[in-house]
Amino acid sequence: MSGAPTIPTALQVYNSYVEDPKWQRKFSIIWASLAGFAIIASIPHLLHSFRRGRAFKGFFGISEQLARKYYCTVVSEEKIPQRSDRRVAGLFRSLGSAMLWSLPGLELNMGQITIVLAYLVIVLVCIIMNAPLVDNPNRAGFMALAQLPVVFLFATKNSLFSLLLGPGHGYEQLNYIHRWSGRCMFLGAAVHGSLWIRNHLQFGLPILGQQKETSGVASLGLLCAIVLTSLKPVRKYFRQVFFVLHVLAFTAFFITICYHTIYASPWIFPPLAFYGADLLLRLFRYRIKDAMLTPIDKQMTIIRVADCDDGWVAGQHVQLRVFFAGRVFESHPLTILSAPPSISCLASPGLILGARVTGDWSHALNLYAQKAKERVVDEKTIVEHGAQVQVMLDGPYGGCSVDLGDFESVLLVAGGSGATFTLGLLDDIVGRCINLGRQGGEQTRRIEFAWCVRSFASIEWFAPMLMDIANTAAGTSLDLHISVFVTCICNPEAIPPIPNSEVSIIRPSIHTLLNDLLVQPDPSSSKNASIDIEDGVEKLSVTPKLNWVGLGGGVAVCVSGPETLTREAHNAVARVGMTKGLELGGIALHTEIFSL
Repeated sequence: MSGAPTIPTALQVYNSYVEDPKWQRKFSIIWASLAGFAIIASIPHLLHSFRRGRAFKGFFGISEQLARKYYCTVVSEEKIPQRSDRRVAGLFRSLGSAMLWSLPGLELNMGQITIVLAYLVIVLVCIIMNAPLVDNPNRAGFMALAQLPVVFLFATKNSLFSLLLGPGHGYEQLNYIHRWSGRCMFLGAAVHGSLWIRNHLQFGLPILGQQKETSGVASLGLLCAIVLTSLKPVRKYFRQVFFVLHVLAFTAFFITICYHTIYASPWIFPPLAFYGADLLLRLFRYRIKDAMLTPIDKQMTIIRVADCDDGWVAGQHVQLRVFFAGRVFESHPLTILSAPPSISCLASPGLILGARVTGDWSHALNLYAQKAKERVVDEKTIVEHGAQVQVMLDGPYGGCSVDLGDFESVLLVAGGSGATFTLGLLDDIVGRCINLGRQGGEQTRRIEFAWCVRSFASIEWFAPMLMDIANTAAGTSLDLHISVFVTCICNPEAIPPIPNSEVSIIRPSIHTLLNDLLVQPDPSSSKNASIDIEDGVEKLSVTPKLNWVGLGGGVAVCVSGPETLTREAHNAVARVGMTKGLELGGIALHTEIFSL
């Protein structure tokens, strides 16, 4: 007697609770494998950063040295190391330049767009493949749950993935994956929810009333609220509202989704672990310090934090909370505009921040510092330096993905307050080359610092610091040139006498700046200074005597400012990298966008 008959596959009822979790596991294996490949590819960068002392710098927050030991300036002429063979690195950077192209209206370059499209394709394939979505749309709901670990992995500031990628790959550089994975998660939830609502309407079943249906609609509504409040206009103009709603809505979503399905629990624990690890590491990075608020003018406030000697590298930022005027619950990200005192070229080194007046918090901070500066004590003494306050630091985070010391030529471009980022990098590389005598094997020979501001008065924001750095580099084998571009005509007499600097009333082209940097200077030129009158504006130009041995040691470009400036930088580097990248020894780019 034969066994029981087997039901043909075509006639079998689709069991989503058996088949769909398999696709969840397939999706998890795919994205985890790609993440592992990215970590393996970043091992050389991580090892190099570890040897330079940049890897994991600031892991336990800002530190204070009880016995301060600052640098001893190297009196003798520093020895420039010979360039190593850069053909392999230059080849990879030249090929990768094509991925830097950026389109107007998008914050993503071609490389990032490729990653987002690949992620979207993987999600859609896992949702659609062999799934009867119209009759049983559970697959889309299962896939929405499977994306929760991805959403949280790229959302936390202290991410294990970012640490393994090495410096310069912080949450702010990878946050676009968080945003787009969240949108793909909402796509899966919307497909699942809308098709189930359709089926209920088709068969006359109630949409609300039962726990499963009601909690499902509530979960979908919460996801919709999260996506809508995460759009760029909300993030930009209502940052605190965005943050509070984000946290509360996701907390409510976790609760409602667990009521909706018992299959949600396994996918809730990884996000909770990622978020818990982030909170734990933040506890090690919190510092409460005394600080001095100094208003430069009505648009810029300089914040000098006391007793901070180490624990950060140039280009990193901190979340700053200032205890003043009842605004203790607000924290804002500010870039550290100086290198650690052991490297810095500044006359008064330390942890220095710059807060430009762009919103109500920064305006209130500047006004508070202005009033303290004008306050009369005992009717005689006037407080000249500003306001003494206490601050809470959370960080440092982020940083530059490019080690400027590995490149012969460096171009630093900033727009407005974006100079806080490039100024810190400039202080660091000049200090490493001059003050530390290239102990780490720095190969930098030529630096162009370009800063675009709206008025001549804005130059005073960081003029003293630029003077300190320029004076340190003067008379050495390091060729530093500072260019300031002013976009409006007002008070040209306010130009500070910064050595080896030039001020122009034009809007700069990054492609032009890059091409000018690549032109080999005349080594026979002697040091001279001249002042030219152009369009009624004095232009101070100082040309130092150079010890130049030619190009081929690579070019590093770091740009900080609005999206239009960084997009222009991406396209300029892509254009030059694809045509001259191999000849130059490779061209690397790092950008910082001043937006959320």
